Amino acid sequence: MPEPTGTAVTLTIGEQRITATLNDSPAARALAQQLPLTLAFDDFNAVEKIARLETPLPMAGMPPGDDPEIADIGFYAPSGDLVLYYGDVGYYTGIARLGTFDDVAAIEAMTGPFTVVVAPA
Repeated sequence: MPEPTGTAVTLTIGEQRITATLNDSPAARALAQQLPLTLAFDDFNAVEKIARLETPLPMAGMPPGDDPEIADIGFYAPSGDLVLYYGDVGYYTGIARLGTFDDVAAIEAMTGPFTVVVAPA
């Protein structure tokens, strides 16, 4: 299996560290430049965890929308949210896939608001 290309990051929730990789898209590179970030996540529609980014990501050079997979990291441009997908959401205009994370069960298990530190690995 080839090594993923992009930027290795960690998602830290309390004492738990989840590995992730940002892809090489313009929006993902812009996110990587903002790291480290401490973000307040909450559940949305029982399929994703969302956190508002203080600085929105550029959508130039990104597709108009996407259908993210489970374990994708995304950005929803209309609301300015970073998104961790743990369920199937389907295609939406304004979604940009930024990368993947490796522990879907840990993200899905989080209830109520929780804090994540997103940092370079």
